[in-house]
Amino acid sequence: MNAMNLAQTAYANSAAPTRTRQSTEYDAFARITRRMKDAAAKGRPGFNALAAALHENRRLWTLLAGDVADSANSLPQTLRAQIFYLAEFTLQHSSKVLDGSADSDVLIEINTAIMRGLRQQEAAGT
Repeated sequence: MNAMNLAQTAYANSAAPTRTRQSTEYDAFARITRRMKDAAAKGRPGFNALAAALHENRRLWTLLAGDVADSANSLPQTLRAQIFYLAEFTLQHSSKVLDGSADSDVLIEINTAIMRGLRQQEAAGT
């Protein structure tokens, strides 16, 4: 390969697509929600996979709760409070799913609603 070919290939695809905060959050929610759905669909044999997906979901919501609890967060106060409430609910409901007293449907619905909101926000360019 000569120097000209090397130069062309070195700069051909150098610009990676820019990812927005919303698209990154959406991808995290989508990945975890898909894992919860797939595991829940397997019933009892999918319990270990569901437990792992719930753990990841809890981690995500814990990060979000920490973010919205930060006074430097620029989201409106009411939205921050709603997100914090959803994080608390998610943590508590996950425990109920793990002990067998509830199913994961509401957690999947919450994540799906958040994903819809992130897509709308991204489409609006905010």
